[in-house]
Amino acid sequence: MLIVLSPAKSLDFEKKAPVATMTEPLLLDQAELLIRRMREVSALELQQLMAISPALAALNVQRFQDWQVQPDQARIKQAVFAFNGDVYDGLSAASLPAARMDYLQSHVRILSGLYGVLQPFDALQPYRLEMGTALQNVRGRNLYAFWGDRVSQQINHQLAQLKLKTVLNLASEEYFKVIKNKALDADVLTPVFQDWKGGQYKVISFFAKRARGLMARYCVEHRVQDAIALRGFDLDGYRFVEEESSPSRMLFRRKRDV
Repeated sequence: MLIVLSPAKSLDFEKKAPVATMTEPLLLDQAELLIRRMREVSALELQQLMAISPALAALNVQRFQDWQVQPDQARIKQAVFAFNGDVYDGLSAASLPAARMDYLQSHVRILSGLYGVLQPFDALQPYRLEMGTALQNVRGRNLYAFWGDRVSQQINHQLAQLKLKTVLNLASEEYFKVIKNKALDADVLTPVFQDWKGGQYKVISFFAKRARGLMARYCVEHRVQDAIALRGFDLDGYRFVEEESSPSRMLFRRKRDV
């Protein structure tokens, strides 16, 4: 399985990464084009475009100005260790055994508004640019138009390299939309995580995000190759619900006080 994740809005460039390996983003030339476009956007325009605070807009305008094609070592960190959010709390990549780091690098891909798609150890510079941003650009009115089928092509390339036939979609809908399912040389499997609350099972965003990270970790630790093996996922009390699952959608539930 090729595991696909969303990025995180928050970043951590303070904590030291546990490995020194650093790779170049696969679509760096395309990221450079976006950076040129973003440098044309004022702080006020960015604030309105991304619905963020004035302070956050000013910070990211400066980040776009500081971004470099060949950045200083002090400005970069591997993507999987730089992203800081619920998914990455669940994945806890820094605590994976050293013997699993190569598998992490080859079997996980992280979608990105700026970089398109990242390998876990790709050199990341601080930024914020969500995939759903309605940014007018040379290819259309948003980032989906900008990326076109480029992300799908990269995913297909890695699938072919590893001879895999399944994409495990652990990304949000906003991000996974950048992948053209019909263009993929693989089936897409999407897990759904529900918790018991208020007398019913429902998706609770915070828990679902963390569960996606936990599942990614489970797949890396156990080298999960197919849906059959994925049924064994039981971290944090989740259990597979076979009767409400399908070949493309796997339902996991847990019942506890939340």
